Amino acid sequence: MAKIKTRYVCQQCGSAQPKWMGRCPDCGEWNTLVETVVTDDRRRASHPLAAGGTSPQALPAISADGFERIPVAIGEVSRVLGGGLVPGSGVLISGDPGIGKSTLLLQIASLLARQGHKVLYISGEESPQQIKLRAERLAITNETLYILGETRLESIAAHIEQMQPRLAIIDSIQSISTDALSSSAGSVSQVRDCAGYLLRLAKAHSIPIFFVGHVTKGGAIAGPKVLEHMVDTVLYLEGERFHAYRLLRAVKNRFGSTDEVGIFEMTEAGLEEVSNPSEAFLAERLPNAAGSAIAVTMEGTRPLLVEIQALASTTAFNIPRRTANGVDFNRLLLLAAVLSRRVGMRLADQDLFVNVVGGLRVGEPAADLAIAVAIGSSFRNQPVAADLAIVGEVGLSGELRSVSHLAQRLNEAARLGFTRCLVPRGRRRGKKSVPEGMEVISARTLQEALEAALV
Repeated sequence: MAKIKTRYVCQQCGSAQPKWMGRCPDCGEWNTLVETVVTDDRRRASHPLAAGGTSPQALPAISADGFERIPVAIGEVSRVLGGGLVPGSGVLISGDPGIGKSTLLLQIASLLARQGHKVLYISGEESPQQIKLRAERLAITNETLYILGETRLESIAAHIEQMQPRLAIIDSIQSISTDALSSSAGSVSQVRDCAGYLLRLAKAHSIPIFFVGHVTKGGAIAGPKVLEHMVDTVLYLEGERFHAYRLLRAVKNRFGSTDEVGIFEMTEAGLEEVSNPSEAFLAERLPNAAGSAIAVTMEGTRPLLVEIQALASTTAFNIPRRTANGVDFNRLLLLAAVLSRRVGMRLADQDLFVNVVGGLRVGEPAADLAIAVAIGSSFRNQPVAADLAIVGEVGLSGELRSVSHLAQRLNEAARLGFTRCLVPRGRRRGKKSVPEGMEVISARTLQEALEAALV
């Protein structure tokens, strides 16, 4: 007979302890241990083949027919997923409350249902009437889009097996519970077992499933970390609360790249794709303003032009402030030290503020030169040339280092009307890599770059 035991399971990391503690010894979080009943069933099959396991197959004999990707009509979502939905895959999408996760998934479901496919939207947090109101606001009226308000795993699985939809959406995984466990919904054991059962069901019937996941105060996905390891793709929907733009990033993707990013704009009609993000982010730019520089970054395979603003102001305190919004704080400290030591700027008594316009986050080193030029422009009160785009990495010796995908960056800058681009002086580039009408200005050091960029 199965032996019943009690364990205290951490709701943050999933570790089990024999007794209650105020602080989890593994992850260090406070008040996260919850008493859980664990069934210890030690019965095992005498031989692995006796349990009805599968047999190994030769690779050429395995058929991959019927596993073509399901096209998603939203191009930005398809880009992030790697070209579409893979049948039987599990996709976890997370983000801050109210960022637009449910709205985006309802739009995806509507576009798939518009093609005649059955789509099942399972909501454990909102009633079908609430989803109906959102659908009316988004002008969604599809007869093959079915809404189910249910939180029991057994009932959800029965409906999926009976309907055999083209796509299933679980909103959210923290609200689903199974009768086999006595713990409450959202606990580590409930989230792990419910997600595991639904993933096995998805792969058995080749039905892709979207899971909506909550986030903690720190911005991480709530629940056990094993949830991210179980699914095939993990997506984050990011954005500032007071900005209209939303970014969809993949932090894990078994069927594609994790470098791509999808850009949307939140409107009254839902999330709309931004076909030309560079032009949208530069629409309100004030030319010839001191402290403003244009950086050419790469988001996956897409070049993106963003405006970087910097402000240097004499501090009123003993220790100057350093504030970074959209760029790495340690990178800002590094660039400020290089400007002080290698260029001779007295920044020890200056408060430095750096901001990326539009609520974006720029993490690649190719934006170093634009950040340094924006700081130098504000410190010297000299504007950067309005027709100049900047790309380059800054080293600790003040040297400029070359970056990848330079030809794509130059073409994007030329398409938006920039006639000059400041780049590091590296290996020789062929004439074919420079678009017509674009003048490439090369610099070896940060000092040379500031002299060429500032008017």
